[in-house]
Amino acid sequence: MEVAIVGAGIAGIATAYYLGIEHRKSSVFLIDCRAPMSYTSAQSGDNFRNWWPHPTMTAFTNDSIDLMQSLAIETGNLFNMTDRGYVLATRRADIGDLVAQTGASIDIEVFSTRERIRKNFPALSNDIRNVIHVKRGGDFSGQQLGQYMLERFREAGGKQVRGEVTGIRNGDGYSLEVDCEDGKRIVQAEVVINAAGPFVKHIGEMLGADLPVKNVYQQKLAFDDKLGAIPRDMAFSIDLDEKRLSWTDEERALLAEDADCAWLTGTMPAGTHCRPEGGERGTWVKLGWAYNQRPSEPERDLLNETSRDPQFPEIVMRGAAALLPSLTPYIQTPPSRFVHYGGYYTMTTENWPLIGPMGPANTYVVGALSGFGSMSACAAGNLCAAWVCDSDLPEYAAHLSPARRRDPQLMAELESATSKGLL
Repeated sequence: MEVAIVGAGIAGIATAYYLGIEHRKSSVFLIDCRAPMSYTSAQSGDNFRNWWPHPTMTAFTNDSIDLMQSLAIETGNLFNMTDRGYVLATRRADIGDLVAQTGASIDIEVFSTRERIRKNFPALSNDIRNVIHVKRGGDFSGQQLGQYMLERFREAGGKQVRGEVTGIRNGDGYSLEVDCEDGKRIVQAEVVINAAGPFVKHIGEMLGADLPVKNVYQQKLAFDDKLGAIPRDMAFSIDLDEKRLSWTDEERALLAEDADCAWLTGTMPAGTHCRPEGGERGTWVKLGWAYNQRPSEPERDLLNETSRDPQFPEIVMRGAAALLPSLTPYIQTPPSRFVHYGGYYTMTTENWPLIGPMGPANTYVVGALSGFGSMSACAAGNLCAAWVCDSDLPEYAAHLSPARRRDPQLMAELESATSKGLL
């Protein structure tokens, strides 16, 4: 059976890995016009968690963490997987609804006194009243994990094709037209897997499938923390509260007069997050805030992404300083060394992935991995490979497949949920 996987991001690589290593499929083609993991996968926050407001996603990410831990043991932790967890911080006094969202299967510890919060999370603002510490979480190097799986895939006989898929014909199997640097090439395959990341809808249309996804560009900031503002052992920390940014009266008045900037004077959404980058001896810090809600078509070159906001570094620094006051000096004197970057959250309205049969015969999708692509890649690739090889499936498989869209009761439940696990 010849399998063509369109897309060499971490989801496509993981699918290729499990097809080649677990299912012994040697005739697998991994096709992409870019170098592996050089597009959205290269912009990942590289965090992982099993905290989700629905048990299906908890089970899915638990499976992915299990698989990553097995690979960490196998490789001597080549991809630097940590286990410091997630810190969810809020100024709310009543967090019963947040605790209820975690479910019985998630290991958490709640810190509800100022003394305990200061002792265990000294970097947090003094106005934080409750902290939920999600135990099963941490960070890792997605690039190193992906590279390891890619090397194993090659060793198992897998093939890479560097080029852009420009057309797919369905006759006696599938013929994929690939525009390579040295000319056109036709790749014949019995099975096609759509792992095209932000271009997953485009590839789906080539195969006659209408995938219900949108792309939302989200930005991040990484900077050299010369002031040592963030403890090197700090867990990935998230501010669960909406906030108003700390402008001076003069700054606020000037922003309010500008139609394009007036929104910055209002209430901003929750979700500012921060973590150290580079281990205990490193000096860099990552900040993120997925406040953009405007869908856009993916740009071919992320470096020229028109949705990138030049104000984002200041916005995210101000937002993060509300949770971590030690960042405040960087508001007036920005870091001298920083990287402002971003990537797409390719997502469904319910913020669940699409993994499984795509509709047309022998076509599958592994996509819509939103902001959780790296952390879920192992389970997503393993699940897609199981669908392709008609192997045993986990209980949640049908709920994560495109077929769930035909279940009105499930869709009504998901679309009415107050939290979709978006960070």
